[in-house]
Order: sequence, then C-alpha cells, then structure tokens
Amino acid sequence: MNDYGAWFECINGCPTHFSLFEIIYRCPTCGDLLDVEHDINALKHRSAAAWMHLFDERYRRQAFPYGSGVWGKKEWVLPFIDNENIVSTYEGGTNLLWADRYGKMLGVEDLWVKQCGNSHTGSFKDLGMTVLVSAVKQMIAEGQSITAIACASTGDTSAALANYCAAAGIPAVVLLPRNKVSPAQLVQPLANGALVLSLDTDFDGCMALVQEITKERTVYLANSMNSLRIEGQKTVAIELVQQFDWEVPDWVVIPGGNLGNVSALGKGFLMMQALGLIQKLPRIAVAQAENANPLYLASLKNFESFTPVRAKKTLASAIQIGNPVSYKRAVRVLRQFGGIVEQASENELADESARADRTGMFNCPHTGVALAVLRKLVERKVIRSNERVVVISTAHGLKFADQKTAYHLGQISGVQSRLANHPIEIPAALPQVMDAIRRYADKVKLLEA
Repeated sequence: MNDYGAWFECINGCPTHFSLFEIIYRCPTCGDLLDVEHDINALKHRSAAAWMHLFDERYRRQAFPYGSGVWGKKEWVLPFIDNENIVSTYEGGTNLLWADRYGKMLGVEDLWVKQCGNSHTGSFKDLGMTVLVSAVKQMIAEGQSITAIACASTGDTSAALANYCAAAGIPAVVLLPRNKVSPAQLVQPLANGALVLSLDTDFDGCMALVQEITKERTVYLANSMNSLRIEGQKTVAIELVQQFDWEVPDWVVIPGGNLGNVSALGKGFLMMQALGLIQKLPRIAVAQAENANPLYLASLKNFESFTPVRAKKTLASAIQIGNPVSYKRAVRVLRQFGGIVEQASENELADESARADRTGMFNCPHTGVALAVLRKLVERKVIRSNERVVVISTAHGLKFADQKTAYHLGQISGVQSRLANHPIEIPAALPQVMDAIRRYADKVKLLEA
C-alpha cells in the first residue's frame, strides 16, 4: 500500500508538488487552489477487475478502517496514512434508493436517489471530513503544532467537523452566519464541544474570515477549498457505480453551492475511467437555487466570465453561496462531462421536496432543488424517460424539520405550499373520525388520478 503516492498539485498545472501533510491551501506561484493527484501508473499495477474485487470484498465489513465507504478505497484516497490515525464513524455505504413511485410520476423509468444524508451527522460532509481530520491527526502525531481545525459553514460542514474533531480529541472552531442555520444543524457542533462563533454576516463573509484566521498555521482550514475534503467526497461516485455492479448511470444531478461536491464526483468518475473500472462517463447536471445562482448565470455565458453574486435567502441554506471557491474545478468537470446547469425557485424546490416526500422520501431542501431541476430537464426532454438517473441527496430531512413543518402549516413567507398537509382538528368521536378518513381516502385517489 505504501507504494502508492499522492500529493498536492496546482489546478492550473504549476510544476511544484507538495506533501499532503504540508499546511498549504493555495499554489504559491499563481494563488489558485490545489488538487490531490495520485500516482495512476502505480495504481495500474493492480487490474481493474482486482480493484473491483478488493472494494467489493471490503464493502461494509467490520475490519477497521476498510468497512467505511471512504476508507475501503484507502489506496485511492490517502494511501500512506497510518491506520491508527484514521478517525472514522463508518461513513459512506449509504442507500442508493430506487425512487420507483416518484420516477413514474416524473416519467423517468430508472430513477435513483443516493441518500448521502443517511450518515453519522446527517450529511455527505462526513465523507470529506473523515479524510481531513485523519490527516491532521497524523500531522499532529508527526510533531506539527496544530492547535485547532476551523471552518466556515452554513450548517452541515460545522456538524461534520465538530463530530470528527470530538472523536479525534482535536479542538474545532466553526464560524456560522447568524440566524441562517437550522436549530438541528446548530445543536450538533454545540453538543460536540466546538467553539461556535455566530457572526453577523453571510456564508461568504464567514468564508473570507476563516481564510484570514487560518493564515495562522496553528489553525488548520477545513473548508472544501482544502482538497483533502474532495478526496473523501469523490468516493460517492465510486460507491454508486459499485452499487450498480460497476455500471455507470446516464445522468447524475447534484445540488451546487460551494461546488466542491461537483468537483469531487467528477474526480471519482475520472479516476475510475483512468484505471479501467468504467468505460464511459455520465452527464452531470448541477442544480442551483435561483436565489444563489452564480454558476447558473455563468453557464448562460458559456462560462466565459464569472461574477460573484450576493446570495439571497433561500430555503436551501447550505447552498446559499454567492462566491463558490470551487468554481474553476466545477467548470472543468462540467466541460468534461457534457454538463449543464439549471436553477429552481423557492416555490419549485419546496413543492418538489414535498412531492417526493409523499412517495416515501424525506428530503433536505437542497435535494428539493435537485429534484425540481430534474423535473425541468425531463419536461424539456433533456433527460429522456429511458435513461438511468441518480440524484445526489446531500443531507437528511430531519435537519430541516422546522422548515418542513412551516411548509405544511403554510407559514413560509413567499411560498404557496401547494402540497401542504396540515393536521385536522376534530372531536374525539367516531363519526367525525370516520368522515375524516373517508375524505382523506377520496383526496388521495384524486391526487393519484
């Protein structure tokens, strides 16, 4: 395993390489972001069939750390880390849900939802954070003076960071935009003992500040501009193909905010192709909220220029980002994958989330953005009815229980709640109860017609 190599390299191809255990976030030559690159030739010493067999043999088994959906692909992620420094909560291995009933409503025969929110802290952010915190634990073990790990967050990143730092015994610092994080998200870093700083700004303001804080090398940066996070998140692409017995879907629909997830999934597919595990790439659709849509606006100009926006309030708070740090990475992936970008309004994302919930899901609003965009692409016949489609669900709906309750009570300003299902208050008497049941059954028949 130690024969495999990986290093930081500039996304623009500047020639210098850096150790993955070096405290560095940007290329010192051009100032742009860094990617983790792997020694593909060394990895090719094992055949594609042998890699598939190894990954299948480890999948969800109990031999630490390989039962993790991330660390089961250790050689492709962080090959030379000592197992004793790996901080894992058995992340990954999430359900690839066949959305049969919802797909029939849309007219998509082969629709699947990759439920990345079915994880320890309730979002896909666990996948990247296990890699980053494990790397820091090894750096500390090797004598580096790191006193804390810090992040800016709209909720899910802070939850994942606080959890993995608590498991590792490393202090965590999280910067949150005040009154823009759900209570269920806020309580997670509080419960895990992080230093939570609630700031009178938006996510982009928090992001600017955390980059200043982490210029002090004793505080390590945990946001997705740090590509160690991308290494964990790319395993979603590998895992979903593995769950299809190593077949590639036709489309992957991804909610887009800071755009690290788009970059990560693209990287996972490209790595599988380079090593011969797959022969084709899916098309990628990035879904943005209309109130925070800088990538969508850039796509209208064929990505010839990019202008950050001031993100407006959106129900999809985790992607309420106007200046995404992984923009260049995401555009590169979109061009390689025949990708497209579409947006969804607040009404569209709220109603689509409610519609999907009525078929047995329980989605976060960011998944609602992806589902609303999927509906638009199906209606425009960009996505065909016979194509296999995977929607990436990024977080668990329970993180947004207050928002869902407000939707069904018609209490979200500017949202019509066309699919609201509020409780019926009636006397505790059999005739009234039976009458309510009959009216409910008639309503369901009408909705199904």
